[in-house]
Amino acid sequence: MAENYPIVSYFMVIFIVIRLPSTVGKTKPSAHSLPDKLHTDPESIIAASADFGNIVRETPTAVLHPSCPEDIAALVKFTYDDDNSSVPFAIAARGRGHSVRGQAMARGGVVVDMTSLARHHGSGGEAAIAVSWNRQLGYYADVSGGQLWRDVLEATLRHGLAPVSWTDYLYLTVGGTLSNAGISGQTFRYGPQISNVYEMDVITGTGELMTCSPDENPELFYSVLGGLGQFGIITRARIALDRAPKRVKWVRLLYSDFSAFTRDQEHLISKNGRDQGDALDYVEGLLLMHRGPPDSWRSSFFPLSDHPRIASLVNRHKIVYCLEVVKYYDDLTQNTVNKDLENLFQGLSHIPEFVFQKDVAYVNFLDRVREGELKLTAQGLWDVPHPWLNIFVPKSRISDFNDGVFKSIILKRSITTGTVLIYPMNRSMWDDRMSAVVPDEDVFYTIGFLYLSGFDDWQQFDLQNKELLSFCEDAGIEVKHYLPNFGNEQEWRRHFGSKWGCSVREKPSSIRR
Repeated sequence: MAENYPIVSYFMVIFIVIRLPSTVGKTKPSAHSLPDKLHTDPESIIAASADFGNIVRETPTAVLHPSCPEDIAALVKFTYDDDNSSVPFAIAARGRGHSVRGQAMARGGVVVDMTSLARHHGSGGEAAIAVSWNRQLGYYADVSGGQLWRDVLEATLRHGLAPVSWTDYLYLTVGGTLSNAGISGQTFRYGPQISNVYEMDVITGTGELMTCSPDENPELFYSVLGGLGQFGIITRARIALDRAPKRVKWVRLLYSDFSAFTRDQEHLISKNGRDQGDALDYVEGLLLMHRGPPDSWRSSFFPLSDHPRIASLVNRHKIVYCLEVVKYYDDLTQNTVNKDLENLFQGLSHIPEFVFQKDVAYVNFLDRVREGELKLTAQGLWDVPHPWLNIFVPKSRISDFNDGVFKSIILKRSITTGTVLIYPMNRSMWDDRMSAVVPDEDVFYTIGFLYLSGFDDWQQFDLQNKELLSFCEDAGIEVKHYLPNFGNEQEWRRHFGSKWGCSVREKPSSIRR
């Protein structure tokens, strides 16, 4: 379908192009070529007008393809300049566009393609992903904010190293996940990705390019981490590294009793010391329901020969809870890893005859979701609406959530396909100085509704999301949103809670979506 672009947007681009040289000249002389990096061709505009969610559509005026951080700083500085206040416009940093509600869009403004920054990083001869060591920090990697985590993994493994905290999907940018938190089954032990950053280069809302860390510009450092892109644009991050394992023991255990399932999850994450040899490295959980096969789109795990008896179990109980755990190992621990797992599983209350185990390469485990993505892409089912919902639920109310949402709303509507995740985290692994917001309890649960929908039925999943959120509000379950996108100040105040005043005070006025 053809799209008409307002003539005012055209003249705004002309105005920016005319005025930018004087602005960028104050930042970096070689940046006079910035107007050439503002793309207004239909292909660039269309790509920046949608995201992974495929629900919201916002048309920008232009897309910036930066070759250095100073390009982005010049653009932001232009919007902040008092001389240009008559033409305010939004700026949004976009990595892979993996938001689901338009968070990386800028209607009538400029979208910054952060992957372009990553492509140019290292073009001057320096390493695109630089691995280093010093006595204070140990091993670390300096990485562009637009670099994919999959590339970080590949580059660091060449040194026998790897980051310790991951997201379940690796084809996301470093700056993108650090602006949210970066969570997965490793978070209970290693913290979210934002807890594993030593230093960053950030472009502030006034167009300044600043280095920040816990010791240098700490207010900016803590605000940006988990700040949802509201306090600055991350152009470089220094990521903590550790020795990389070679393989993993990957185990799933099935439960019919929710209390036993959560009790065992909480017991397993209580062993969380980084140097604790008998601790697991990953703990997640998911629901198995009667709609669809036992395996979800995210990974093929259960042996096909076991599908009938798993399906029978699900039909009998309506919902089966699947505990998913991983223990890393290498040459030094390969002879003890099985015994470690045996000890960890002692006293658990899973159904004994429903234990499944795989032994896979470390890289294959981390990249497990990619296989599902490629399958759905081949079937034309990847670039469709994704009305996904991710929330944090306090441990004290997780049983109420199970009764009111899983066993009531989800079963009664009987529409849920895809993956429903449920796994606990330790609040002690989160730094409260950062902008990320989590429930105020020692343990809380991540709930992720990763629906498999299409263009014709996504609205019914959206209605289900609204119903379950209304249930939580009526029941007094104080959930916190992960990857939020609120529409008014009242909702943002409620989300940030006690952090709201600090967030508003530190937020530069020119940072806009």
